[in-house]
Amino acid sequence: MKPVSRAVLCLALGTAGALAQSVISARSGMLHYVEGQVFLGDKAVESKFGNYPEVKENGTLRTEAGRAEILLTPGVFLRLGENSGIRMVTNRLVDTRLELLTGSAVVEADDILKDNSVTVVYKDTTTHLLKKGLYRFDASPAALRVFEGEAGVAGADPAVEVKDGKMIALDSSLTVAKFDKNETDTLDRWSRRRGEYVAMANVSAANSIRRSGTSWLSSGWAFNPYFGMFTFVPMNGSYYSPYGYRFWSPMAVYQLYRPRPVFMGGGYGGGGYNNAGYRSMPQTSSGYSGVIASAPSVSAPAAHAPSTSSAGAASAPVSRGGGSSGGGAHR
Repeated sequence: MKPVSRAVLCLALGTAGALAQSVISARSGMLHYVEGQVFLGDKAVESKFGNYPEVKENGTLRTEAGRAEILLTPGVFLRLGENSGIRMVTNRLVDTRLELLTGSAVVEADDILKDNSVTVVYKDTTTHLLKKGLYRFDASPAALRVFEGEAGVAGADPAVEVKDGKMIALDSSLTVAKFDKNETDTLDRWSRRRGEYVAMANVSAANSIRRSGTSWLSSGWAFNPYFGMFTFVPMNGSYYSPYGYRFWSPMAVYQLYRPRPVFMGGGYGGGGYNNAGYRSMPQTSSGYSGVIASAPSVSAPAAHAPSTSSAGAASAPVSRGGGSSGGGAHR
């Protein structure tokens, strides 16, 4: 497969804290991850590290016994279930439109930047994502479920707003009803796992950008070579995804890496407790050796997991959409 055709790719060698790779793209539609049988047009997709084909305008992507993840505008992922298909109508960041042809898809929108737009078409209905959130599209029976967020759905009649916990029939009736958010399937659970892995990759990616001194002027994608995947990095503050996973900006992530003060108290053997609840080490001949609280280590599947020694390794900034993330933490 050929790499993304609408990107400028640079490779630089440096230390673990330096930038390793940067890609600047002005389009949606990068095929980020595949499992099983996935076809771009009529050609089977082979998974290769660092090689990300593009779903071009009017191009189709379909799955058989497989799944696929596509990067849309910065912070928005589309995950396609088994025996499903989509067509990329337009791939501009300011107007990303795709058509659900068959099957099911989940859209995780961790942020929708001010100048970006994401729309999903199914037959005679058009769904415009109005807020960050979690959206499930199905072709049979044709419906949209809004787990979190808000969408505007239009057909022959004026648009209907659909909010958290509501579903709408994607037919001429546009009937709105409640649904049980706890009733999920394998696609929903796979999408949650993918959302967790992407958030895990964010930490060292954001820290690498911070250490490099690069100006991060807008929320965007960043590539983490040790996880072998892209992740979302907000412009500032920290955001929570619809799944509850946290995405750090380069400035905000510093609080995870800065040394914590250790307060020593009295106690048997010279030990004590610090303010993080850890028992401190006893005094040595050269002074005290304290225990510093840090974020717990986590693991990812073999295809994307770094060794524990590279948890803070380098990542590089990549594509940026128009506008800015607009500020601090979203909870």
